[in-house]
Amino acid sequence: MKNERNGREQHAAERLSGIRERLNGIDVEMAALFRERQRLGAEAARCKQELGKQVRDEAEEERKLSLIRQLAVTPFEAQGLSELFRQMMAISRKYQYQLRENDGTAGMPFPFRRTDGLTGKGKRVVYQGVEGAYSHAAALRFFGSDAEYFHVPSFRAAQECVSEGRADYAILPIENSSAGQVGDVYDLLLAFENSIVGEIYLPVRHCLLGLPQASINGIRRVYSHPQGLMQCQGFLNEHRDWDQISQANTAMAAMKVVEERDPGNAAIASALSARLYGLDILQEGVNDNRGNTTRFLILSSEKVYTQTAGKVSICFEIAHESGSLYNTLAHIIFNNLNMNKIESRPIPDKPFTYRFFVDFEGNLSDAAVLNALSGIAGEAERLRILGNYEEAGASQKEVADNNTAML
Repeated sequence: MKNERNGREQHAAERLSGIRERLNGIDVEMAALFRERQRLGAEAARCKQELGKQVRDEAEEERKLSLIRQLAVTPFEAQGLSELFRQMMAISRKYQYQLRENDGTAGMPFPFRRTDGLTGKGKRVVYQGVEGAYSHAAALRFFGSDAEYFHVPSFRAAQECVSEGRADYAILPIENSSAGQVGDVYDLLLAFENSIVGEIYLPVRHCLLGLPQASINGIRRVYSHPQGLMQCQGFLNEHRDWDQISQANTAMAAMKVVEERDPGNAAIASALSARLYGLDILQEGVNDNRGNTTRFLILSSEKVYTQTAGKVSICFEIAHESGSLYNTLAHIIFNNLNMNKIESRPIPDKPFTYRFFVDFEGNLSDAAVLNALSGIAGEAERLRILGNYEEAGASQKEVADNNTAML
């Protein structure tokens, strides 16, 4: 019995070895055919260029896929052939985009120009909130004391100030490490033509602020933004007898304490608010998550980027069909670019459809980035390059570090 089983296993192993040899032969043939297909794709790209045609011809692709499916014997084979040929056509498109980019005929206009760097000197910077808000602190850290700052009540108003020329830059929060994305700001990135020219990550360090004569033992109520209160629940649970009262933002909570002049009142806000409004810091670092950080974007009406900018942000809309997102993102992978982030937001006038926001590494001077963007533009129904920038800006790193002491 044992000898019989060993014989069957040996026979199966020999058959498997033979099958693998035949598969290897088929793979060699397929590789040669793939190479020939790519050569013909390059010729097709040149013909399309001479005829003024786009790389992608969706009608022709669907016609070809329909013919391929007719060659199948089973439904599974039809599905498999469709997937295989969709991928081959996607690879061919990427190759054609690359050829166009390499010979300078990509034809995709980029309304961006390179600049030496960003400076706050003589510039007007707008932020949402009031003095002492974390947006104010982030603006100070990025631009320093040379800029002129003013505040507005809403994110939209800040964008409007830049669009209308009343401000050179706006600074808006885009995401928090604890609370997630700021959806309204994502939507506003498309509502205005302003571009992202920088970003900065600001640690959120909440402090308990009170009047100069106040003490923690005498506090009876505490003011803050709802998220500020939520982010300090561990600390507040140690003082359950305190009334927790919400305010529009943390800086306004500090203003409330000053206005009421009651030593029993306190605010959870930033150290900058304490300095601006003459309050004492009764206790530092009262937030539960000491790693809590907010990412802010710097926006300008000018479409500029620096040579050292290392992140590209785009937004695109695609057809609501199988494989469309994969085929679009594949251009980032194909060009060896590292994608940092992807977010989706609903499209208001198209129920249950979404637009995608993507961040990936690169500079608009890089051929790989230009090729990827050309490819994405060919796949997407709509593409918007939101900006090419870096954290604090290469020229702003030292400024940002020096300004930390101001906060």
